[in-house]
Amino acid sequence: MTINITETLDTTGLNCPLPILKTRKAIATLDNGALLKVVATDPGSVKDISSFCSQTGHELIESSETDGQFHFLIRKQ
Repeated sequence: MTINITETLDTTGLNCPLPILKTRKAIATLDNGALLKVVATDPGSVKDISSFCSQTGHELIESSETDGQFHFLIRKQ
């Protein structure tokens, strides 16, 4: 299955609350069904992104961590 990411948001080096604020702003510009990939280094972003998706109804498709970088794939609803 091929995943077509609509936009990638790099928030590496930013600390709370900037990753979630930038995620909220970026997803607002996308069409419903679009995929946003977020890359972060703030460990707090794991909880923040999950909570954001739960509260807003967006779908957190994937969440992973590699070498201190956190990767999230969010489908806008």
